[in-house]
Amino acid sequence: MNDLTVNIRDIQHFMYCPRRYSLLEINDDWAENYFVIKANLLHEHVHDGSHSFSDSNKLVRSNIAVYNDLPEYDLFGITDCVEFVKDRNGVEIKDLGGSFRVRIVEYKPKAPKGADFNETDAIQVFAQKICADFVWKCNCEAYIYYSDIRKRVRLPFDSEYEKYDAILKNILREIRNIREEKIIPPREKGQKCSGCSMADICFPKVRKYSVKEIVMSRTEE
Repeated sequence: MNDLTVNIRDIQHFMYCPRRYSLLEINDDWAENYFVIKANLLHEHVHDGSHSFSDSNKLVRSNIAVYNDLPEYDLFGITDCVEFVKDRNGVEIKDLGGSFRVRIVEYKPKAPKGADFNETDAIQVFAQKICADFVWKCNCEAYIYYSDIRKRVRLPFDSEYEKYDAILKNILREIRNIREEKIIPPREKGQKCSGCSMADICFPKVRKYSVKEIVMSRTEE
């Protein structure tokens, strides 16, 4: 691992807002709000071990570290959930003592309106897939589970692999450029920041200048 190795969670921060990611990475700024805490609680529950089990058909494990150290990726991260489905035509995984189809499942608190999944969520999961495929030498299936509607959605990586691969590689280049150049980009035109936990850090509110208040304060002195 080197200074340009990217954590998969950094991809999520960057996609939400490049400026926000830069403040996190370069300035070490951080703040939480309701939305951040809610997502954290969901992932804490997923990673607490209660989702790990085995039955006659599959082994389910949460909180598994994955990576891909090929130069074009150089990624690592933690998966919410990996399912190893027993399949004699699958890949052999010696540590598990058999052959399996591999599935990764990412948990999200809220489903999008008018679409099966969020594209930004899909790119994050594609990064996980790139790592899982590298670790287990497979072509894993990938899903998002939206907890508010209790629905699992399979992502279309088999048919749109090249599209997501190109998007991911471009994001990785931009992330590494920010790190190397220590650039904090401006806010994008028309960007809505009301739900961002770091809005006040990003653009602190400045108290209006008042000549009257200055004069009155000096008079009181």
